[in-house]
Amino acid sequence: MTTEKLINVGKISGVFGIKGWVKVYSFTEPTDNIIKYSPWTLQKGTETQRVKVLGGRVQGKAIVAEIEGISDRDVAATLAGWDILVEQNRLPKVAGNEYYWFDLVGLRVENTQGNNFGIVDSLMETGANDVVIVKGDRDRAIPFLQGQTIISIDLAAGLMVVDWELDF
Repeated sequence: MTTEKLINVGKISGVFGIKGWVKVYSFTEPTDNIIKYSPWTLQKGTETQRVKVLGGRVQGKAIVAEIEGISDRDVAATLAGWDILVEQNRLPKVAGNEYYWFDLVGLRVENTQGNNFGIVDSLMETGANDVVIVKGDRDRAIPFLQGQTIISIDLAAGLMVVDWELDF
């Protein structure tokens, strides 16, 4: 097993066709990038298995993938619900002001006045813009607008500074 950090990039959501292909719900952007990150480590609970992706494509609103050694629909169906993890070093490098969400989770959040809001618990898409969910003395949902509400992010220091009032 690898010692590289594994990142959750999607989930097997079902089967496609009769030849053992699986439907994939991808967290990557664009969604079909998930196919490029082979091999995958599949995980369900404490169980894991490493698989090689032979190919895949966009199929309607879904991604479908062919996994080495699986050529039967019934076998593919046993993988539904498994998370798809990949080694962090397989992901492309990001530009200086771009971040993977997993890099932001766990950062301490302070406003420009130095008030501690807690830590980044998660991020979510809303359609208009992404939102940072901060858990602390209370939960806060702060729009992820760099240069507006998000003033700075220092991964090395583990700190995100926001322009957000304590009472919001």
